[in-house]
Amino acid sequence: MSVGIFKFLISVFFANAIRILRFIPNNDPIMGMMLPFSKQEKVYVSVLFPIVTMVSFDLLTSGLGLWTLITAATYGCLGLSFYFAYKKMKKVDMKRYLGSGVIGVLIFDLVTGVIAAPFMFGMSFPQAFIGQIPFTLLHLTTVTGYILIITPLLDKHILKNKNLDDTKILTLLFKRSFA
Repeated sequence: MSVGIFKFLISVFFANAIRILRFIPNNDPIMGMMLPFSKQEKVYVSVLFPIVTMVSFDLLTSGLGLWTLITAATYGCLGLSFYFAYKKMKKVDMKRYLGSGVIGVLIFDLVTGVIAAPFMFGMSFPQAFIGQIPFTLLHLTTVTGYILIITPLLDKHILKNKNLDDTKILTLLFKRSFA
């Protein structure tokens, strides 16, 4: 199954729109949104969705840099890992998504906060580790919320919605433009 370009781009748009709104601290729906892609998409889409989302967000907000490379690569590797983990499973339910979210946050925050941050921001590893604890607790909370709310909506109303298939959208657009 392939969701197509329209569903991919609308998902990237919504992920970035949610992040730009910043209505809660650590407002990052990428983990919760990449899980359905990893469950039902081809391997390259599972990797590309979080990378494109991260790069496009940084391009819009703060500019591209080493931080973009580190976070996008980390998310891409997680997308790849979840793809191969889910490929072996017959059913991926909410419990599995929540467990994946916890594992994903712990890995993401370890790589970006504890390992990369000392090199980028001139702090010691113990400082980075201790400072990362409250951030990771908040990250776990917000990712859990996004998995409970956004993941099923994305899965059901966008990725599995046949009315949003590229061919239907293109047909609709061309009918209207030539009518």
